[in-house]
Amino acid sequence: MNHDYRSSGILLAVSSLPGPYGIGSLGRPARQFVDFLVEAGQHIWQVLPLVPPGEGSSPYMSPSAFAGNPLFIDLDELAAEGLLAPHELDGQRYENPDRVDYGHLAKTRMPLLRLAFQRSRQSLCPQEDPDLPWLGDYAQFAALRVKYQVPYWEWPADAQPDPEEVEFQEFLQNTFYRQWFELRAYANQRMVRIMGDVPIYLSPDSVERWKRPNLFQLDKDGHLANVAGVPPDAFTDQGQLWGNPLYDWDGHKREVFAFWEERMVWCERLYDMVRIDHFRAFHSYWSVPAGAASAKEGKWMPGPGMDLLCRIQRAAPGLELIAEDLGDLDMEALHFVRNCGIPGMKVMVFAFDPVGESAYLPHNCQRDSVIYTGTHDTPTFVQFLNETDREQGEYARRYLRLREDEGLGWGVIAGAWSAGSRLAIAPMQDVLGLGADARMNTPGTMGDHNWSWRVREEALNPYVTGKMREITRTYRR
Repeated sequence: MNHDYRSSGILLAVSSLPGPYGIGSLGRPARQFVDFLVEAGQHIWQVLPLVPPGEGSSPYMSPSAFAGNPLFIDLDELAAEGLLAPHELDGQRYENPDRVDYGHLAKTRMPLLRLAFQRSRQSLCPQEDPDLPWLGDYAQFAALRVKYQVPYWEWPADAQPDPEEVEFQEFLQNTFYRQWFELRAYANQRMVRIMGDVPIYLSPDSVERWKRPNLFQLDKDGHLANVAGVPPDAFTDQGQLWGNPLYDWDGHKREVFAFWEERMVWCERLYDMVRIDHFRAFHSYWSVPAGAASAKEGKWMPGPGMDLLCRIQRAAPGLELIAEDLGDLDMEALHFVRNCGIPGMKVMVFAFDPVGESAYLPHNCQRDSVIYTGTHDTPTFVQFLNETDREQGEYARRYLRLREDEGLGWGVIAGAWSAGSRLAIAPMQDVLGLGADARMNTPGTMGDHNWSWRVREEALNPYVTGKMREITRTYRR
């Protein structure tokens, strides 16, 4: 992190951007949000993973470490290229501005993108494709998933993808990344830096496991030997059984390290900085035997440590890293994340113990850290105030000098922005002072409520930018 200045920004998933077609996109809605950030005096836009989502629409259970989510492709830009007609876009309009309906999108979006693809093959002015070194394997994998509609281990031994489907999957990724690279350039030209998010694990049904099984802990039959999760912590009292494949750090260290180097080199093309999800697994990770009934059956195992961190920093020297170091860390893990040389996170919804001291309170945050009012996995701050016990809530209100007449959210933002941390981030929900209905994800649960919240276009207004700019100037960010 650059130590020469204090900065701040907003966390908003691309899916949460406003727009008429049921989900946020990489076109005009994204550029308008960049303009909103500029007006608000913010210099960081943090996004959630851009990868195709997996089970439960989660971007943290993806079938690829590299591919982009085709639902984010901007339809108006395809229409401007002559690949879609205006009347065809009318059928994609979705009336609920507050939620993504992934079921609706699953039925309606791909047929329209296939139509654009067919027209692109006949175009007299084809677009120049970006260099995507991983695209060949991914396009085959995605085409086979479409063909067989089952996990890859249930495909027939002689499975072959349909050539046209492979070409369509290549079209989707080339289109996605053309739009993304243009968006990043637009943001950077306006002094807005983009922070990405790297899920540490992948889906069991991923192109990486299909093509590079040596990366993972598998038994002699190719089945998962152990899977990822976490023990009981501040998020869930039962722990979380994620079910992702674990990396084979011991048996195939060279291949796994090479994969992570490739991954971070790719991230350097996409982002200015990245948050590494579940960074504590670099020190030690929770290993649960495959088939276990609960995450409680797991145990801690040693991770790759500083060896991997130094490797990826050398591979992508221009990429700033942030450690997602939340959860219950033992003393050894805590020492590792505090001394690894990259900033960790301080999350204010965990700060307000009315009796004890907390490292997450703004006055305790060291310079080389990132303070968050909350994350995509926590309650919104207003939800926290409404649902926590009385003593915690009263202490938070007293500490932050919250005022009902001003709106509770602004005191929360001011509290974070006043901290000693070099970087302060607030989810858009906290900027707007929204409650439980706006929560992005509840860990350990499945359902339509997760990953579906969207911001309304009218919320990105001059009053909000003015208040953000005032707070940001007050605390010299």
